[in-house]
Amino acid sequence: MYARILRIVILVCAGFCTPVIPVCSQVQREDALAGPDSHETGEGRHGHLFGEWGGERTQLEQRGVRFDFQYVADHLWNIESEQKERFASWNRFRGTVDIDFGALAEQQGLYFHATALWQAGGNLGAYLGLLTSPSGMSSMNTCRLDSWWFEKRWRNERLTARVGQFAGQDFYGTQHYAVSFIFEPIGYALGNLFTDFESFDPPSTPALEVRVVPHHNLYVKSMVEAEDREPFSHNPTGLVPQFRGVPVSISEIGFTPGKKATSVRTFDNVESRKGYSGLYRFGASYNPGKSTTASGVVQSGNYLLYWMANQALWRVDPTGARGLDGTLSFDWSPADINRNNTMLTAGLRFNEPLPLRIHNTMSLGYVQNRLSQQFVPKGAPP
Repeated sequence: MYARILRIVILVCAGFCTPVIPVCSQVQREDALAGPDSHETGEGRHGHLFGEWGGERTQLEQRGVRFDFQYVADHLWNIESEQKERFASWNRFRGTVDIDFGALAEQQGLYFHATALWQAGGNLGAYLGLLTSPSGMSSMNTCRLDSWWFEKRWRNERLTARVGQFAGQDFYGTQHYAVSFIFEPIGYALGNLFTDFESFDPPSTPALEVRVVPHHNLYVKSMVEAEDREPFSHNPTGLVPQFRGVPVSISEIGFTPGKKATSVRTFDNVESRKGYSGLYRFGASYNPGKSTTASGVVQSGNYLLYWMANQALWRVDPTGARGLDGTLSFDWSPADINRNNTMLTAGLRFNEPLPLRIHNTMSLGYVQNRLSQQFVPKGAPP
């Protein structure tokens, strides 16, 4: 018994890289838990760079243990600007493990998720001083435990509770088509969710979430997280949960035409794009802590509202994934507290435009940041 457990632990710690290659598996695996650390990973014996290890990976998944180790990078070149810097490369190695205790220990509906990463490189957005970051990955050079949580599901996933350490921006205001875009407001989450200190990836904070599916096309979810205005300095390793500020609450309601609400995950994947599915969301976050207005007055409370829509617009085959998708998002926060108080994003994505064996997309995105005129000094131009 102990030898079997040790064998599983060793294999979990030695995951291998995962290229994006769409192949069919005999059994459709469940996209269980992962947030934005989940990427479009292939399935079956060609789903990972080093294969199935003679069936070991499949046997582990049958026992409820799924893992991978992946490398993702953004390589960006600035064509023209006043800045001397032209090229920036951001690199990330990430390891992830998901455990289904129903298969592992007959504890039905109980799951565990953890992910850690090393990331470093150049941040082109910082060089150029942009509000819209050209990279949805770049932030701080770090090696840390990103997030972990235990999750319990009841009544065929109609009710779900999650507790652990995870980020609000990993699940609220996150772009459903993010895996197909590069720059931050469409490649990760709405770029001004930081205004009320909603936590982000990778410096996650302690959090609790409850999700309810009252109808098969409708879900409601809400979470409470610990505010931390300097998460990288307060918790550089991610190993010790930090409670440095007030509790921040975030809620979202979603409508999912064309698919079951229980099947919706943070990012879509190749399988979930089949057919004419959509996702329409309204969400809000509230921070009861102290905020400083444009006039210099300190007051309690700050909030942000967002609306997001994703829809399959056209399919070559009505039951397939190849075709055109559209996305549109808008958020708003009080102009007297938040300098970047509104953001609009829009995008189009063509799935599988090239007749290749590997999965591919072509995407076009637009972002508009609006700055509150209340923060403009007197006498300065708008």
